[in-house]
Amino acid sequence: MQEAGKALYLQDRKYVGSVETVAYVLFDSSKSFNINAYTTRFVLDVLKIDLYLLTLIGFINGIWDVVNDTFIGVIVDKTRTRWGKFRPYLIAFAVPAAIGTCLFWMAPLFFGSDPKDMSKFVYWLILALTREGGDTFRAISEAGLLSTITPAPRERFSLITKAEVLSQIWENIPEISMGVLIDLVNHGVFKVPMRSVYVTMGVSTTIVSALMAMFFFVVSKERVMQSEERPSIREGLRSIISNRPMLLIMLSDFFGAFSMTAGMDNYYIDVLGSASIKNVVRILGAPMSFVSFIYVPWARRKFSTRTLWIFGAHFGDFLAILVFLFGSIGGRGPNGMYRKAKFMVPFMMIKEGLWLSTWGVKKVIPKEMFNESMDYCEWKNGYRTEGMTAAAKSFFVKLVRNVTSSFQSALLKLIGYDLNLGFGKQSDSTKYGLFAMSVLLPVVTGSLGFLPKLFYNLTGEKKERMYEELFERRKLMAMEESDERLKEEQE
Repeated sequence: MQEAGKALYLQDRKYVGSVETVAYVLFDSSKSFNINAYTTRFVLDVLKIDLYLLTLIGFINGIWDVVNDTFIGVIVDKTRTRWGKFRPYLIAFAVPAAIGTCLFWMAPLFFGSDPKDMSKFVYWLILALTREGGDTFRAISEAGLLSTITPAPRERFSLITKAEVLSQIWENIPEISMGVLIDLVNHGVFKVPMRSVYVTMGVSTTIVSALMAMFFFVVSKERVMQSEERPSIREGLRSIISNRPMLLIMLSDFFGAFSMTAGMDNYYIDVLGSASIKNVVRILGAPMSFVSFIYVPWARRKFSTRTLWIFGAHFGDFLAILVFLFGSIGGRGPNGMYRKAKFMVPFMMIKEGLWLSTWGVKKVIPKEMFNESMDYCEWKNGYRTEGMTAAAKSFFVKLVRNVTSSFQSALLKLIGYDLNLGFGKQSDSTKYGLFAMSVLLPVVTGSLGFLPKLFYNLTGEKKERMYEELFERRKLMAMEESDERLKEEQE
């Protein structure tokens, strides 16, 4: 095949049909079609588990989270079935995962509001451990499936972009609606218990998102052939160590995982007095996020992957520093600008608009970088180790985040957050602490994630040569498999 033919194959051939494309878009939106943004408020306002007990749960679950990564990735990589390497796990865990999430949101129906209720502590711990094991299988299998859905890089990039653009139309509806409902209950407009709001919204969105995901798992296909020989654990580890692009991604994720936050929702609710402020802040940013996807193909032609990765990941950090400086005008007391919604909301609207103008780069580039690094693994070693790589990628991140997330609950306690005070009644020092921990702390604690990005080099001629050689290999593998099937039929 001539070079022009290869380029045409890499750029223009289509493998994924319209039904599977729709399913992929629905699957992408299913991961955000929930009220998970309000999980912390759910625990603080409704479930009410003591913050130190919550820290203990996070620590225990963190250990299990790290441990299960060490063997689940190996199990997935050694899997070969007629349905594929990844889909069996996604289909098998879909229903149990949905049931576990429903039990998560239904917990207040089974327990009272005593923060030190040990039966509630045990229930929450067992649920966390069970869900974590299943979530690890699903996360590793999802990453692997999305990297093998098509061997054509341009089609893969197109699928990611379509999913990110179209899913924005409806995926945030539950989160926006939940913010409004929280405000209506907090301000006495809706005379219903907050518990009922969380249970109803949590369970209903879980069921809808599970159906969308299952549709994709059933109709999708794995089109990048896996080698018949299953890589050993040693070979899998070697493939990760020799995969420089993935190592740099892992290092960046590892350093970035030190980022800690009290959560912007806590700042909006406990300091500015409204969960719906988040929706107002996004008014300017919402259309900008759609527009941001238009220039991504142009940006990929004009700038290196390294430049786009840095820009998408850290432009928001620069804007967050400006928000903190503006909010700190007037000091930490009741006269501080951070307390005045009439000033903070417009300023944050501008910040959000600027940040979401980079949304396309932020969402598309990292996903395609993971897929490209898996192709690099195949190019260097002759086999793919999506399972072990995804597990290793999350292993070090989880190792850090499980510690930092435990600290976050303790930090809330240290700044004086009181579960018993109720809506809007925290002290002035606590409110400023929430502001600083929500805006500045994530930037400072996650800043080292910038450094590994400077050395990423899978781009330009090197990437083109990689895909040309991969095409020839995959073509040969397909011909050999076809010959073997023909021989079996003749026998």
